[in-house]
Amino acid sequence: MTETDIPAVSAVRVSGWKAAYAGMIPQSYLDGMTVEADTALRRRQFPGSRGRMTDLVAVDSRDEVVGWACLGPDRDTGGREPATGELYALYVHPSLTGSGIGRTLLGAVHAHAGNQGLDSMLLWVLRDNVTARRFYERAGYTSDGAVQSDDYDGLSVTEVRYHRALDRITQRPPVPR
Repeated sequence: MTETDIPAVSAVRVSGWKAAYAGMIPQSYLDGMTVEADTALRRRQFPGSRGRMTDLVAVDSRDEVVGWACLGPDRDTGGREPATGELYALYVHPSLTGSGIGRTLLGAVHAHAGNQGLDSMLLWVLRDNVTARRFYERAGYTSDGAVQSDDYDGLSVTEVRYHRALDRITQRPPVPR
């Protein structure tokens, strides 16, 4: 992701929230989300305060951002378990859900994490987001029983934690000519 991708990433994130979380997050909260506010927040965070976070984007044939993922050290241990990473976010433009972009982006997340020496990944997903939970389960994630709640406009929303071991990426020696 580059700084010029920020507005497009914000558009994907905001539209993704509004589509995926309708009926799970209060509508007042979703209605209050704007691409402009999200863009301003991302601009303030990019790249300096992002620390060890990595942002990846998926682009279409016109080089337009259609998906975004963010990963970094797992927040549960504050990065004290250096071999565990966390997927903080993965969103695909709602009109492209089910097209394989999310699966491809998740594969890129796993490859990046493996190249960084990580052995496993964690992520949090809304308990009631059955579609996302199935997506991650098909990708090899399993719920590990941990739960947490966040407040959105006075409503407590429960998230469940998922975990997945990463396949070790092995580098093959170049094939002689």
